[in-house]
Amino acid sequence: MGLALLILILKSVALRTGDEKWNRAARFWARIFGISFALGVVTGIPMEFQFGTNWSQFSKAAGGVIGQTLAMEGVFSFFLESSFLGLFLFGEKRLGPRAHWFTSLMMFLGSWLSGYLIVATDAWMQHPVGYAIAANGSFQLQSFWHLLFNPWGLWQYAHTMIGAVQTGCFTMAAIGAYYLLSGAHQDYGKIFVRVGVTVGVIAAVLQLFPTGDYQGRMVSRYQQSTLAGMEGLFHSERGAPLAILGQPDVANQRLDNPLVVPDALSFLTYRAWTAEVTGLDHIPRADWPDHIELLYFSYHIMVGLGTIFIAVLALAAWQLYRGTLYDSKWMLWILMLALPFPFIANTAGWVTAEVGRQPWLIFGLMRTSAGESPLVSAGNVWFTLLGFLGMYAILGILFLFLVYREIEHGPAAG
Repeated sequence: MGLALLILILKSVALRTGDEKWNRAARFWARIFGISFALGVVTGIPMEFQFGTNWSQFSKAAGGVIGQTLAMEGVFSFFLESSFLGLFLFGEKRLGPRAHWFTSLMMFLGSWLSGYLIVATDAWMQHPVGYAIAANGSFQLQSFWHLLFNPWGLWQYAHTMIGAVQTGCFTMAAIGAYYLLSGAHQDYGKIFVRVGVTVGVIAAVLQLFPTGDYQGRMVSRYQQSTLAGMEGLFHSERGAPLAILGQPDVANQRLDNPLVVPDALSFLTYRAWTAEVTGLDHIPRADWPDHIELLYFSYHIMVGLGTIFIAVLALAAWQLYRGTLYDSKWMLWILMLALPFPFIANTAGWVTAEVGRQPWLIFGLMRTSAGESPLVSAGNVWFTLLGFLGMYAILGILFLFLVYREIEHGPAAG
């Protein structure tokens, strides 16, 4: 999804300047986007079937609500994105420059609309709104607009998409840095580094504020157990500290070897240095997150990497401004080696969101244990999980091979 925005930017510059190098750059990244899209379709379909196979009770209870956004994602945004991706990749010779630019715009809108509808579905599970409970106990949609504009979903979407943009920027900058360091495709390497760093530094700041800040405030308002687990806060405190480092000891309800910023958590969550932040001791033990250690560490990995991204991109942007970045080998090495870390940060963020919601499948309404399929045993789940892991490993290798081949051929080949 981040690449879709960057492709649109490349096409916009090509249309404005008439420089064919920017057109070739856009085609190059569109081919990589197409590979990612194809793998996304193949790996995403089993996730849709999971609702019926592994989570039948959840689907039966919540299908009247989440079915709306999931159906819209498939019917509208998926076909919008796939149709215009096909036109972008194969229709350029039959389309004029403006029409081809328009396909990149629609490809961008389709992918970001798809992301919104998926996040809106997850946001309802995090903070259910706009529903009514029917006589049979199922959840029925009462307000479509409340579902679509869930305040939790708006900030979650902004935070998620900015993360996707950062990932796309680091990927583009890393490939550009590789070209500059290897001496191949120098002109395109400079374009990729320039666009990746310029857009990336803006995204990195927006990831922290306002999107990360307000998403955190949503958690503090509606999921106090999640916030306490994320911060390793076992006891309610006025002037609660912000944990930078430490290891949660759940058995003894303490944070070992803590490195904290005094009063900072109270200020970040409630904008008051002496505000009381609810700890796990004021929450029933049955409502604690199931895996506090995993929640704590995944959250801190996400935040830690996000902080590093700001520093790296700010330094790279400063060098770009001064005109020294393209010749700064040590900075180019950092940009190239940073490639996997945005993917790790995004994964850690989703682990934080989903593990933090536990033990609830729909927060406050349905526990995870109540949503599973009663006729599917743990052995069945492990069998299919291992099977999918094997299949996804093969697809992952294929994906890396195809992308590597595109990188080796370079933008000029398109």
